Amino acid sequence: MVIIDAPLPSDVTGSGPAARALVAAGATGTFTFEGAHDVFVPLVLAAAERTPLDLYTNVAIAFPRSPLHLAHMAHDLHSLSAGRFTLGLGSQVRPHIERRYGSVWSEPAARMRETVLAVKAVLRAWQDGTQLDFHGRFTTHTLMPPTFDPGPCPYGVPPVVVGAVGPRMTDVATEVADGLIVHPLNSERSLREHTLAAVDAGLARAGRDRAAFTVTAGAIVGVWEHESRRDAVSAALRTMVSFYGSTPAYRVLLEADGYGDLQPELHQLSKDGRWADMAGLIDDRVLDHFTLRGTPAEVGAALRRRYGDVVDRVALSPQGGLSTTALAEVISAAAAAQLGLDVGVKTLGD
Repeated sequence: MVIIDAPLPSDVTGSGPAARALVAAGATGTFTFEGAHDVFVPLVLAAAERTPLDLYTNVAIAFPRSPLHLAHMAHDLHSLSAGRFTLGLGSQVRPHIERRYGSVWSEPAARMRETVLAVKAVLRAWQDGTQLDFHGRFTTHTLMPPTFDPGPCPYGVPPVVVGAVGPRMTDVATEVADGLIVHPLNSERSLREHTLAAVDAGLARAGRDRAAFTVTAGAIVGVWEHESRRDAVSAALRTMVSFYGSTPAYRVLLEADGYGDLQPELHQLSKDGRWADMAGLIDDRVLDHFTLRGTPAEVGAALRRRYGDVVDRVALSPQGGLSTTALAEVISAAAAAQLGLDVGVKTLGD
C-alpha cells in the first residue's frame, strides 16, 4: 500500500486554500520544495487549516541552518499540524551551499549525520525535560535555559527524514533518520537495483526494521487531460530532466540506465548559459525512463506499476501544470484496490 502526496503551490498566499483542495482531490500528504520561496512558511499556512494532510519539507537544506533553528521549526509545525509534520532534510550541492547560501560545504554525509543527531537531541531534550548535551565535530549544543525551551510537544517528537542520492547519504539515512526521500530523477532500475538495495543493506547493518523506516519516492509526472497539451507537457518534462541531469552529483542517477554520458554535455550547456538547448538532448527514451506521462488514468496506472510494491509514499513533481480535477483522477487510478495500490495513512516517521 503506497500513499500519494502532492506539492503545495509556489504561491505562498494560496497555501491554505491549496491544502483544502488537495484534501478534496484525495491526496494524503503535501510538501514544499526549497525553491523561490521559504520552505517552511507555506506549511505553516497549510497546518493552520487543520486538514488531515501529512506535511513535510522536501527538502529543507540543512547546512546553512542551525540544528536549533530546524528543531524549533519542526517542533512548532508538529504542534500546529496536530502531529502531522515531518522534517525532511537535504544537503544540496557545493556551488549552491557556498555561492547561493554563502555557507560552508565539507564532508556532506558526515555533516548530515551530525545534523540529524543534533536536531533529534534538541527535540528529545525538550520532550523529556532532560539536559541538552550534544557534542559533535561540526556543532555543539549544551545550553538550553528555560526561557528558550518550548517544552514537550503534545504530539510527540516529529520524525526527521533525509533526502539522498548516492550510497553514502543513503547510509546516513538508514543509520540515523526515520526515513528516506528518493530524488525525483529516478527510474525503475535505479530505484529498485540501486536505491532500495542500498536501503536494505543499510538497515541491515544498523539492525533496523524496514517497517519502521519510511521510503518516499519523488516522481516527475506530466499529465494532459487533452491531447492538445501533450507537446507542451512533454516540453516541460524535458526541461526538468535536463536541469537535474546537468548536476554532476546526479550523474549516478543517469548511469543506472546507460545515460551517464548525457551529464557532462548537459553540464557544459548549463555553464555556457544555454538553458534552452539542454532540453533538446532529452529524447523520448530518456523521458520515459525518468518521468511518467500521459492522461490522468495512464499516469495513475504507471505510478502503481513503478512504485506500488516497493515504496511507502510517492511525492509527485508535476510539470506543465496539474489541475485539481486531473490530480483526483491520477490518485483514483493509482489507488484502484484490485490493482494492488491504495491510498493509506502511514506517516513519514511510522
